[in-house]
Amino acid sequence: MTDIKSLTLAELRDELANMGEKAYRAEQIFGWLHQKRAASFAEMSNIPLALRERLKSHYEFAAFTDYELLKSSLDETRKYLFSLKDGHRVESVLMSYKYGRVACISSQVGCRMACVYCASTYNSFVRSLSAGEMLEQVYAIGRDVDERVSRVVVMGTGEPLDNYDELIKFIHILTDESGQDVSERHITVSTCGLVPMIYRLADESLQINLALSLNACDDEKRGRIMPTAKTYPLDEILRALVYYFQKSGRRISFEYNLIKDFNDTPEDALALRDLALNFKQAAGSPLVNLIPLNPLPGKELSPPSPKRIVDFKNILEKYQINVTIRSKMGADICGACGQLRGGVPHGGLS
Repeated sequence: MTDIKSLTLAELRDELANMGEKAYRAEQIFGWLHQKRAASFAEMSNIPLALRERLKSHYEFAAFTDYELLKSSLDETRKYLFSLKDGHRVESVLMSYKYGRVACISSQVGCRMACVYCASTYNSFVRSLSAGEMLEQVYAIGRDVDERVSRVVVMGTGEPLDNYDELIKFIHILTDESGQDVSERHITVSTCGLVPMIYRLADESLQINLALSLNACDDEKRGRIMPTAKTYPLDEILRALVYYFQKSGRRISFEYNLIKDFNDTPEDALALRDLALNFKQAAGSPLVNLIPLNPLPGKELSPPSPKRIVDFKNILEKYQINVTIRSKMGADICGACGQLRGGVPHGGLS
């Protein structure tokens, strides 16, 4: 059955019309689903019981009411382990910053990109999530903390652009003024660099933020930790990002996982400097996010020393490059960058 939360308002209008229902019912139901974050058809008190029963027999209803919550003892990070109807589980993280809370959600169960520094590939790729399952991560978190989640990053398990159509529906529904009405500028999508999809995304005329998992500044080194680099060379990715900037006007971010004795030398910093300055000429100054590697079970990779991380950052700042060091948030519950699906302390997630 179709997941009703994955239907846009226009699609829901068509569905209700085909059922012989009045047009205003679509707006009412959409409001319950996406504005009031209803967890069941039973909550839709102004919808006739007979119609609710018809909806129940025609549509699936993604609702994460049974989940496990892990709270970090180091900060205010909360990690959610949501059970899906097919028995698999998916993780989301709520992080607290000075400017507000940010929900990091997953787009797939597992990931087929096979980046060696990321736990998303543990237990292999299973399937992509529906737009409704992506939305329900945001809604379930909102119900738990009793507030509207207004900032979302699609940086959890999975490659969002590998689930392109559902990602676009997710964005349109989340930003619909009849639903949560989240600003497009408060949504960030991260990608390892799927070039054709970046061009498609640019042509959607959205105002979302786009982040590239960069991690190295040449194809040979990048290919050692990111298999997709062998399919999409860095120069092609950067051209696609320039196109995205030209179409959207939104600043591009470069995510750079710092790995000890691999990409953390002064020479690596200077290579990143050159890449960022060249990119700036065509697409404005990028934001460089340095992410000290979060160790994973079964992986021999480790982060550089704190001094080496700061030295790396200082080299970039010397050349007026916008650079930040990502805070380790939720590392004790395996909720930090690259750790989702590592499953600590519960073992690998299916």
